[in-house]
Amino acid sequence: MKRIQYEKYGGPELMRLENFELTTPGKGEVAVKVKFAAINPIDWKVRNGYLKMITGKVFPRAMGSDFSGTAISVGPGVTRFKPGDAVFGLARIKESGALGHAVVTNETFLAHKPDNVSFEDAACLGTPGVTAWNGLVDKAKLATGKRVFVNGCTGAVGEAAVQIAQMLGATVSGSCSARAMERARSLGLQAVYDYRTTDLSKIGERFDVVYDTAATMQTAQGLSLLSKDGVFLDIVPTLGKFIRSIFNRQLKPIVCTPRADILDGLARAAKEGKLQLPVAEIVPLSEAIQLITALEAGCKLGGKGLVVMD
Repeated sequence: MKRIQYEKYGGPELMRLENFELTTPGKGEVAVKVKFAAINPIDWKVRNGYLKMITGKVFPRAMGSDFSGTAISVGPGVTRFKPGDAVFGLARIKESGALGHAVVTNETFLAHKPDNVSFEDAACLGTPGVTAWNGLVDKAKLATGKRVFVNGCTGAVGEAAVQIAQMLGATVSGSCSARAMERARSLGLQAVYDYRTTDLSKIGERFDVVYDTAATMQTAQGLSLLSKDGVFLDIVPTLGKFIRSIFNRQLKPIVCTPRADILDGLARAAKEGKLQLPVAEIVPLSEAIQLITALEAGCKLGGKGLVVMD
């Protein structure tokens, strides 16, 4: 079996497609034969050493977080899955490994793939869906009738946030680039603004939740868009923001934190046609490094980039 891995933290030139030995799943773990893996910015952030306090210094390290596939084997204590089950979910951030022929992850980081959802679509749901859910449900406690503003509403996390907020009965507005506004309107947003030409502080409306899924909004600007009891969800959690959030309860830094109930909720939403992220390009594993490098350099696909395992 092969996977993309690297021998030290650093840039895209360090990635290699190499052979590896799949570990035997331990207690509460599931080994999955990967069919599709989705590329996310967190993949190269981890490789660059952005989270090395968590990911440690053991190399080689594997790449990739989101995937869909079929369970190969399960470890002791696993009750939710059996070999042969179609699944989707996330690799553990410390080991990663979705960008390869197989991966071992926690049982709680997986959900059953609905029969009416393709493996391609299921592979897209993990990180974007969980991150959106962590913010809107876990932190904001979003309820019917609330007003939500999503900055970056046509990115992967942004689209997931728009659809989950609508599913929960909220009214959603957002911002994106001019070229993405048609896509945003197709999602049913109440109002869409071009982030390059609009001073959001002057739009007049105030929101119960502002979610900066594009990581481009200054904290002060996000807070200025809130209603009296609103919350600003910040997708770039730093130590300073966590400290500030202790004193300002309207600021909520978001860390992608998978749980079984969240993955099951994403599966139900996808099954019911309420959650789907667009797929823009699919490449074989042999061409994945090239696509990851391009995306890291700023290439915009207009949807998810997927890797199909051969």
